[in-house]
Amino acid sequence: MNTSEKEVKHGLFSIGAENLKFQKYFTGLTYHNSLVKDPKVNVTVSNVTFQPGSRNNWHIHHNGYQILLVTGGEGWYQEEGEKARLLHPGDVVVTHDGIKHWHGATKNSWFSHIAITAGTPVWKESVSDEVYSQLSKENRVND
Repeated sequence: MNTSEKEVKHGLFSIGAENLKFQKYFTGLTYHNSLVKDPKVNVTVSNVTFQPGSRNNWHIHHNGYQILLVTGGEGWYQEEGEKARLLHPGDVVVTHDGIKHWHGATKNSWFSHIAITAGTPVWKESVSDEVYSQLSKENRVND
């Protein structure tokens, strides 16, 4: 077990079960632990964990937003038309309403984040292996 795997599997929040419900919107294996799913609260809060190389599809949040609080490992976040951003524990990402984006693990690291989400997600195409394989620390946006 490498350092990033230990970090995310034994982090503050449980990684939860395999993310089978949303698997069609992801490349690779991910895990999901719903922390807040209260119908009286207009946001969901989840711990999402990605194995190395796994990522979600491009998606948009309508009538809402998404906030990611990175808790472990190393990952990518990218908005359409922008360079990918390399993420580390402690990083915070705010995705505004209507912005097409994706996020996931780097090729060699596990990755986990808390996702605070409001609105309705609209899932789009997957991030192609070709595009993903071209990501490197050298072509990322400066942190």
